[in-house]
Amino acid sequence: MRSIWNGAISFGLVSIPIKLVNATENHSIHFRQIHLADGGRIRHRKVCELDEEEVQGGEIGKAYEDADGTMIPITDEDLAQLPLPTAKTIEIVAFVPADQIDPLQMDAAYYLSANGVPAAKPYTLLREALKRSNKVAVAKYALRGRERLGMLRVVDDVIAMHGLLWPDEIRAPEGVAPDGDVTVRDAELDLADALMDTLGEVDMDSLHDDYREAVEELIAAKASGETVRPAESGDTGGGKVIDLIAALENSVQAAKKSRGEEGAGAEDKSDGEMADVHPIKKTSGKPTGKSSAQTTKKSTTAAKKSTPKSTGAKKSTSTTKKATGSRSTAKKTTTKTTTKTAAKKQTSSGGTGTKKTASSRKRASA
Repeated sequence: MRSIWNGAISFGLVSIPIKLVNATENHSIHFRQIHLADGGRIRHRKVCELDEEEVQGGEIGKAYEDADGTMIPITDEDLAQLPLPTAKTIEIVAFVPADQIDPLQMDAAYYLSANGVPAAKPYTLLREALKRSNKVAVAKYALRGRERLGMLRVVDDVIAMHGLLWPDEIRAPEGVAPDGDVTVRDAELDLADALMDTLGEVDMDSLHDDYREAVEELIAAKASGETVRPAESGDTGGGKVIDLIAALENSVQAAKKSRGEEGAGAEDKSDGEMADVHPIKKTSGKPTGKSSAQTTKKSTTAAKKSTPKSTGAKKSTSTTKKATGSRSTAKKTTTKTTTKTAAKKQTSSGGTGTKKTASSRKRASA
């Protein structure tokens, strides 16, 4: 990274040669002004008011405009001769806890790089001292023609410096707070706390500029000749008087749904549909851990499948009964026939035996 300033950190009697490097960069998309009639670019030229001629950069100097409009020229040599001890030095004036620095004072951020091998040792000493003390250093330095206030702190293994606004450059917030007495109920505070807990923390590295990405896509689409469709504008309810309790409750439910948390409420069902309700079939066994809807569905399916089987079973039972009845009848008929035949045989054999006995008796008496 290219340095924008070379100097030294004054730490008591210790001097640490350093280079100043920008710690941030601007990713904003910049536009040019054009003439709507023909698309020609509009350029700003520096013209002298007296002779109305364009002036080049080498011919332009500094001046201070007095109250009556008089211009008082000030040269770089005039500024260089000022008795400014911080012209090339970041002078540490105090070490304070970080929470004593008002974030409203925060300005540009820089990295301080050790300038050369001899600077490594004192640079490391100051870095480790800041780490162990859990404090930040307040310093004064001069940059771009003015003296500034800065705060030094440790970022990873590097000393970073934040430019600070002077305390008298911070405006008092007069007339900014809401007028009148506003009462906040405990229920509203409880819902606000619940919303804060639900939203939780965020990985700062995951945040990005959605608007810049949308502008880049717009430029790419127009450059390729594609038709750009207007985006649907979402109504955020800005400027409307709303039911604060309802808004907080809906915000908590929406935050839970976006994070995939359970117990977000019945209204969290996708597409706003109501959940299907099925009767739960009572069983004597222990629950299997499956949902009641799945159990009911399986029971209904099994019942449907078993219906034709039951009909077949009834038919088989009826057929069996008929077959059994037929067999019974056949057995009865066979038994009767057998009995009659046996009786006839007994009768027939009995008559023959009688006839033979009578004949024998007649022969004996003769």
